[in-house]
Amino acid sequence: MKINIELSEDWKKKFQDEFQKSYFKNLIEFVDQEYELHQCFPPKDHIFSAFNYCAFQDIKVVIIGQDPYHDDGQANGLCFSVAEGVKHPPSLKNIFKEIETDLGIPIPESGNLERWARQGVLLLNATLTVCAHKAGSHQKKGWEEFTDAVIQHISDQNKNVVFLLWGGYAKKKGKIIDKQKHHVLESGHPSPLSANRGYWFGNKHFSKTNELLGDNTIDW
Repeated sequence: MKINIELSEDWKKKFQDEFQKSYFKNLIEFVDQEYELHQCFPPKDHIFSAFNYCAFQDIKVVIIGQDPYHDDGQANGLCFSVAEGVKHPPSLKNIFKEIETDLGIPIPESGNLERWARQGVLLLNATLTVCAHKAGSHQKKGWEEFTDAVIQHISDQNKNVVFLLWGGYAKKKGKIIDKQKHHVLESGHPSPLSANRGYWFGNKHFSKTNELLGDNTIDW
């Protein structure tokens, strides 16, 4: 197996059983072959970055994306985030615009969202890999089952997590969240198609999240 599932101990313990399931073994075999035969993103050592920057017990917020950016040098294993020095893609631009309007925080130069992840924001794509320049190319291969299991574990074992569900795809994933124990904020997707129709701007998800978190706010 060439894809190393390098996870911190807390995540590893929780998902040891999941890694033994046949769907997951088949998934990793597929991903191995794809990376062998094609250019794929994110880089192999960043596939599980969302988990390694954010310990399970430290999760305050979960943001669910669809699949990684598929253009050269963009994806870094965190949803909506790009590698250091990379131009902000349209969805990320709109996220930063909403933060600026909502909280008065100027748009940052860096689109690398590691700074959020280190504060307890799990930046989880539903599909963790993609073939270069082919959006959605690794969907329905098993990643969705794995990330459903991740969301289920967080819902079952944590309390008072704020889930930010942007767009129809994320909202579908949200069906397994226990809304009695957690906070769920929904809006349109930050992509231009949705944002320009009035479904994104003004959702104030960043100030609302901090209100819900009380003393444990995120520095957006």
